[in-house]
Amino acid sequence: MNNSKRITEGALMAGIYLLLLLVIIFLPGGIGSLLLFVLPVPYIYYSSRHGWKSGLLLFCLTMIFSLLIVPVLSIPFTLTAGIGGVVSGGVLHAGRSAYESLALGTVGYTGGLVLGMGLVQLLLGINLIDELTAGMSDSLDTVESTMGIFPQGESSEEAVDTVREAITFIPDIIPSIFVMTSVITALISLWLTFKLMNRIENKSYAFASFKNFRLPTSILWYYFFAMILNYVVTDREGWVYFGAINVFIVAGTLLAIQGFSFVFYYASQKKWPKAVPVLVIVFSLLSPGLIMYLVRILGIIDLGFPLRSYVSEKKKN
Repeated sequence: MNNSKRITEGALMAGIYLLLLLVIIFLPGGIGSLLLFVLPVPYIYYSSRHGWKSGLLLFCLTMIFSLLIVPVLSIPFTLTAGIGGVVSGGVLHAGRSAYESLALGTVGYTGGLVLGMGLVQLLLGINLIDELTAGMSDSLDTVESTMGIFPQGESSEEAVDTVREAITFIPDIIPSIFVMTSVITALISLWLTFKLMNRIENKSYAFASFKNFRLPTSILWYYFFAMILNYVVTDREGWVYFGAINVFIVAGTLLAIQGFSFVFYYASQKKWPKAVPVLVIVFSLLSPGLIMYLVRILGIIDLGFPLRSYVSEKKKN
């Protein structure tokens, strides 16, 4: 009976995945992009119920059928969603926390993304990174030629030059882009799966309160060591620079998240409306310069010093 139910659910999840894949491939644009976050949900749901071994069988099944339906194009999608989804669901099945599932799932999505892009380049001879930078450069050229029709000042030219320099910088930070993309995908797909499981199984899956989120203190050492290397190393072609800049970006982003967590904690201690910390995040994203820098410093202080203990003790007094 259990095997029959497992097979039935596996067939259903495979069908849902293949349907989502077809919509993404043949309906590009906004809808297709949003469905990318839904793509891992069948894997997470099935693996969380039946374990990673069953999830791996589902992954193999969907890979075979997707290659028959949409050869080659389906490889990066299925590898990324499949590996990340099976890992995330397997961690939940083992009784681990949602944040552990998020962390290990991120590793899975990153590995699947790298493997998928590597296979596309091997089979089709297409370097997706080069295609991305070339497309952005062409778009910038179009914008620049359009701007030439209208009067423009030095500020406009400086803005275009800044964007052009940022585009040339993209190949250097591809690992960081992969990791951050994987984090966002893991977070959204897990959240969607929790909503689905809570509705179908009447469970209460959820992430622990964000105000209690805390990174390992070792992140500080990675961040400062990478920052020092960025100042010391000047050769952009060397692997030391390549590793340092990506570690610096990822660690800095994690510290900013830690800073946001403290903002939520402080707002909770002060009984502020929940809209206050949400507005801090919104303004930080809209103005990623000074505000994001201050939030990152707050995250560093929160990890390096007993800041929360000080706030809680001050509240008691």
